Amino acid sequence: MPNRHLVVRNITRPTAEVVARLAQAGVSTVHEAIGRRGFAGTGLRPNQRNARIAGPAVTVSSHPGDNLMIHAAVEVCRPGDILVVTTTSPSTDGMFGDLLATSLAARGVIGLVTAAGVRDTAELREMGFHVWARSVSAQGTVKASPGSVNVPVTLGGVSVHPGDVIVADDDGVVVVPLAEAGEAAELAEKRIAKEAATREVLRSGTLGVDYYGLRARLAELGVTYQD
Repeated sequence: MPNRHLVVRNITRPTAEVVARLAQAGVSTVHEAIGRRGFAGTGLRPNQRNARIAGPAVTVSSHPGDNLMIHAAVEVCRPGDILVVTTTSPSTDGMFGDLLATSLAARGVIGLVTAAGVRDTAELREMGFHVWARSVSAQGTVKASPGSVNVPVTLGGVSVHPGDVIVADDDGVVVVPLAEAGEAAELAEKRIAKEAATREVLRSGTLGVDYYGLRARLAELGVTYQD
């Protein structure tokens, strides 16, 4: 019978160039560009503001209330990675704080996304370590239960595989499959260019209902105007 608990040391990662392009685009643009897919839900909120990062996912599957596998994951992280921590059942415990952040930062990890909770939030902001979490909780955890590192996990209903690109900013978190990362960057850049042109039209005073041709749609739907 295969071992249910596994730490995978080596994973395939996207190129730094593609990751940088996705980071520049941001969550909302990438989400729209790839067909409104990959958004990990409204429950993941940033511990800081005006942060925008992207990086390959190192995934962790943990027992709720136990951060042993986060410690195990630190060893396999590389510079530019984003640690994605999930639990095998719902948890709001503060599984991550400034000590683990210090350890990850020493490995070059740029942020953490977790379906559970974090603590030491002021310290995390002060040290500039970026976190997106489901909750903030002073409730501590133990280091007693086995789990896995760099296996497929589910985050906010979205599947995350090791090496997938995580894009995170004030709007939340979006997951881009590794195999689609290059195409996603191209689509996002095309969307940015299109929106820049649209912005200039709207800035000139043109109404959205005219620019997008929505008056006919309103009429079809039975919307009338009254002065």
